[in-house]
Amino acid sequence: MLRILHFFLLAALMLLPVACAQPDASSDAVPVAQQAAERQRTSPGPRIVFLGDSLTAGLGLPREQSVPSLIQARLNSEGYRYEVINAGVSGDTSAGGLNRLEWSLGGDVEVLVIELGANDGLRGLPPAQMKRNLNEIISRAKQRDITVILTGMEAPPNYGFAYTSEFRQVFRDLAGEHKVALVPFYLDGVAGVPSLNLQDGIHPNAAGQRIIEQTVWRALEPVLEK
Repeated sequence: MLRILHFFLLAALMLLPVACAQPDASSDAVPVAQQAAERQRTSPGPRIVFLGDSLTAGLGLPREQSVPSLIQARLNSEGYRYEVINAGVSGDTSAGGLNRLEWSLGGDVEVLVIELGANDGLRGLPPAQMKRNLNEIISRAKQRDITVILTGMEAPPNYGFAYTSEFRQVFRDLAGEHKVALVPFYLDGVAGVPSLNLQDGIHPNAAGQRIIEQTVWRALEPVLEK
């Protein structure tokens, strides 16, 4: 736990300016994600959408090494006929994810994996605001009978115990209120491990992505149908 907290402290202090500049400057990132979603709209079969930020997008890696692509490969190898949409946009906050939810859920979406909140935490945005955004995303998905998997995140400790505790509790509360599956910490086993992250110390490398894929798969597999 201390290693994880140290990791987030360094990330917040050294990378916050970069993280804040990415999302709103990612004019190319949104079209890429949107084009991927548009291509999937005309494809047959049910879909699994990963709605997230750079951790979902696979920042700094070939797209095939991102968690959604690894999940797609596992689905294919195990006989599941799902198509995975990587709707990850680097630097996105929970508000950004909410803003692009409608086009992200185009087509026959059966499962939504929500990986948002890291940039809310890095910016010190109010946890209550993040909760409202995530609550709306989950509610809209459930209105469409989409199964939701929520992944949790940790806030940098430099914002203080009260903030980090409230931030962490948002994910637990939402999972309980909506009765959806929860992955308590998306970066479990990866955060703070140099050999599993890129040189920036915050984004998982290919080996780290494989560990996260296994974590997500444990929550995803029980809701799938062959």
